[in-house]
Amino acid sequence: MRFGMGLPGQGESASPENQIKVIQKAEVLGFQYALIGDHIVIPKSFGSTYPYSQTGEFTSATSGECLDQLMLLSFLAGSTSSIRLVPSVMIVPHRNPIVAAKQLATLDVLSKGRLTLGVGTGWLKEEFDALGIPPFERRGSVTNEYLDIFKELWSSDNPTFQGEYCSFSDIMFEPKPIQKPHPPIWIGGESKPAMRRAARYGTAWHPLNANPRYPLTTAVQLETSITWLRNYSETLGRNPLDIDVSYRVSKHSIDPGNRRTTFTGTPNEIAEDIVEFKNLGVTDMIFDFRNDDITLMIELMELFAEEVIPLVRKALN
Repeated sequence: MRFGMGLPGQGESASPENQIKVIQKAEVLGFQYALIGDHIVIPKSFGSTYPYSQTGEFTSATSGECLDQLMLLSFLAGSTSSIRLVPSVMIVPHRNPIVAAKQLATLDVLSKGRLTLGVGTGWLKEEFDALGIPPFERRGSVTNEYLDIFKELWSSDNPTFQGEYCSFSDIMFEPKPIQKPHPPIWIGGESKPAMRRAARYGTAWHPLNANPRYPLTTAVQLETSITWLRNYSETLGRNPLDIDVSYRVSKHSIDPGNRRTTFTGTPNEIAEDIVEFKNLGVTDMIFDFRNDDITLMIELMELFAEEVIPLVRKALN
């Protein structure tokens, strides 16, 4: 079982100094992944529903503050040596695919092969409209085509592609990413189309457990989806065991109380939950410690790393 954590995305906690402080602490504590989300602009008003809250409200929209995830991870690559850098998720249709492939290859080179690419199709239609990119309604097919383009550019000595949204030939694309045949690709999303995309393109399926439309908060719910993913991957001729499951936990707390939910309670109870999910096929777990108070955020990371992770390691050995 490998563990990751989310980087702060806005406010004082997201200052350059605090970003370095958090990711270096994560590396020292033994977290294997550091994740940052993706928005380029936030519309001042929009009618799109945020999929990861019960109300559909996107609370991060109030300030509009959002660092570019790829530039931030490139910046942090120079301050770290082992932790893997994860755009999670990069909204694939937002960027020209050739430019994005170059940025991602550059990040892999600069970090000496530490890029893990998390991808998604996006949910904020008004952001698509502002960027002047292919229509929001086509985001699924755009994402699939752009993933094909990434793989072509990263692996072919003579990259050529003829698609609906992008075509190219007679070009040189160097340097390639350090990781071969390409950096790991985590496919985000909880819907059946997302899982089909993971089965076709993914090194891993990368769901978040906070989508009320596709609940994955319990072991039973997740097991049903993993079974479907594995069955579908077999229809594509892939070995189901070649597709990891990188599961992202939005709510968790070390809080010994009487009304426990998954990933809350005593360190032992949380460790038992993690082991149960591991036995279902989860290979990576991402926990969200983000807090406006950077000191508290680091304390939560330390508590988890010192009280929970050793219990998981002991149970799995």
